[in-house]
Amino acid sequence: MQKSLTNPNAGFGTLAVFMTAVSTILGAILFLRFGYAMAHVGLGGLLAIIVIGHVVTIPTALAVAEIATNQRVQGGGAYFIISRSFGLNIGGAIGITLFLSQAVSVAFYVIAFGEAFDPLIPLLPFNIDPYWLKKGVIFTVMTILSIVVIIRGANVGMKALYGVVVLLFISIGFFLFGQAPNGEIPIDLTAKVNNPDNFFYVFTIIFPAFTGIAAGLGLSGDLRDPKTAIPRGTILATFVGMIVYVLVAFKLATSFTPEEMASDQLIMSKAAVWGPIIPIGLAAATLSSAIGSILVAPRTLQAIGFDTILPFHNLNNWISRGRRKDNEPINGSIVTIVIAFFFVIIGDVNFVAQIISMFFMVTYGAICLISFLEHFAADPSYRPTFKYNKWIFSLMGAILSFWLMFKMNWEYAALSVLIMAFIYYLITKAKPERQGLEKLFKGVIFQVSRQIQIFVQRASKDEVETNWRPFAICVSEDSFKRQSAFDLLRWLSYKHGFGTYIHFIKGFLTKETFNESQEVLSRLIKQAEGSNSRVYLDTIISPSYTSAIAQVIQLSGISGKGNNLILFEFSRSNPEALRQAFDNYKLFEATGFDVCILNSSYKGFGYHREIHVWISASDFHNANLMILLAYIISGHPNWRNCVIKIFAIFPDHQIDKQRNRLMELIKEGRLPISPANITFLPYSNTQTAQSIILEHSTDSDLTVVGFNPHQFEGGEEMFVNYGDMGNILFVNTFNKKAIE
Repeated sequence: MQKSLTNPNAGFGTLAVFMTAVSTILGAILFLRFGYAMAHVGLGGLLAIIVIGHVVTIPTALAVAEIATNQRVQGGGAYFIISRSFGLNIGGAIGITLFLSQAVSVAFYVIAFGEAFDPLIPLLPFNIDPYWLKKGVIFTVMTILSIVVIIRGANVGMKALYGVVVLLFISIGFFLFGQAPNGEIPIDLTAKVNNPDNFFYVFTIIFPAFTGIAAGLGLSGDLRDPKTAIPRGTILATFVGMIVYVLVAFKLATSFTPEEMASDQLIMSKAAVWGPIIPIGLAAATLSSAIGSILVAPRTLQAIGFDTILPFHNLNNWISRGRRKDNEPINGSIVTIVIAFFFVIIGDVNFVAQIISMFFMVTYGAICLISFLEHFAADPSYRPTFKYNKWIFSLMGAILSFWLMFKMNWEYAALSVLIMAFIYYLITKAKPERQGLEKLFKGVIFQVSRQIQIFVQRASKDEVETNWRPFAICVSEDSFKRQSAFDLLRWLSYKHGFGTYIHFIKGFLTKETFNESQEVLSRLIKQAEGSNSRVYLDTIISPSYTSAIAQVIQLSGISGKGNNLILFEFSRSNPEALRQAFDNYKLFEATGFDVCILNSSYKGFGYHREIHVWISASDFHNANLMILLAYIISGHPNWRNCVIKIFAIFPDHQIDKQRNRLMELIKEGRLPISPANITFLPYSNTQTAQSIILEHSTDSDLTVVGFNPHQFEGGEEMFVNYGDMGNILFVNTFNKKAIE
């Protein structure tokens, strides 16, 4: 496989980019279709097409100039820019369709070259079928062009291009300085033929004239200094083309009637200083465009092979291989020529020409989108030396490109998108490790997240909390021993809240402990990948658990708001870990944290079928939070079929009153808890709370129990004597939560 996408003897400069681009901009469409466009949409409509086209191409040219001065653009031009920003898989999908468009463009321009011989047919001294004459000319030109490119490559192609572009400008000059055959016609912006074609259909026919930017970019690997040549050549060609378009439009409007322009596709020859110069100019224009396309398409294909985009390794090697002395993409040229000959044989490329317009529009839109996203992401590494582009131009170019696709022809637009989606699917299936938009969108997501966090923080400054949601944090040194705490956090943060899981490393911050923390974090992230969690993971190094907790609870959460709930977890077989919660409770009271303590058993969370909530007379403050947590956990897909059951323990004389209160709470709070799943149990002094819970919740998958801080004074008994029950979550709230 080729080791580089650049030509070791690269010597082209700004002029080469300009010539390649302008040869397409001032190509066959200008000579063959501007008169048709004027006849069907009028001068005002044609000027509108020119303006709209350049509202797309100028932002694209500015974006190209900007991107090219921020990175070394190697071979592949537009494909290289897109693939290095959107990733190889998406870049490959666009790149393959771009290559096909460029290859078919060769056939399109060679076929148009045959139209230049129409005026010569009546002058021939012998009778010949015009169809076969033009076919012969087309095949001859295509053959000569192929031989020249295969044998001599870009150097001779560029020399020929210089000559035909000079001839192209001469023919345009002859037309602009010529005299109208019937005298000048007063300017009428609205004059057009009867029953004109739709504006956007005409725009679709004209749009290939605006695709010169991609042609100029395609020489990137053969440029001596791409950072200078691409911006200067592309922008210069764009503005020269725009000026010529406007001048030609006014000249046509003042020289011919709409009916004259509609009936003669070479009408420009009747107003030129020397009429034959227009067919000659058309031949030069189509030939220069064909040369530009046949130089650019193989370089796009070579870059695709270099990046191993195609699913066949040997094919990638073959098409990426360049000629030893100058890296000329000979194999890519062969593929391009075969495709071009195929469509030359078909002859009618109207369908394909419209698809070409769509692919080029996608390319322009993608380039503008890259520029906008780079501005938005504000990555410090994005430092283009070209300073004249603004993010609003790029955004406007991107939106307009994609909008115009569907306005031009929504069927072809949809077909183009489907073709690219199918190619993307094939590429991704072959190279799944390269899928995704992380390369570009990581910075965008960072900026969005940063702005949202700041907004939420400012909006919440003076807010009185009414609708509570969990901003939960867990600090644990047992991350790789038990999953229960992490699982509970991911359920709480799935839809309604935020979860932060921090692994505690005891010690002082040194190089060794820092390296350990990075390794631990990598393990945590890898471990979490299989759970599809939305928990933020981190590590903390501190000399004691208390100092770690003190640091963590003072930090703002990733949501932009402070954390409001802390989760402790301990194994039922190691109740000594409860000390961590006991010893630090004053910190939580001082900062207003709700506290949850998870008692993990060997049964874990069972089959995720039942959550039991136990409410007692001492849980006046805790009850609402307990019910809310059960509701939030049940919203996770792991608990999709679970049932929430409430057990209320009250003295006999309070049961009726508490039943009404609890039923009203369930009803008003719109909680998915059936009255049939609410059980009231009379409290008896002869039974302990633990024994009652054991009797009814031994088979529960999660049991939620309230507690009060003063119960710590009784030691660990209240938290550990639960036999063979599953996991138990003990809950204490700093403030009573409202369920509305």
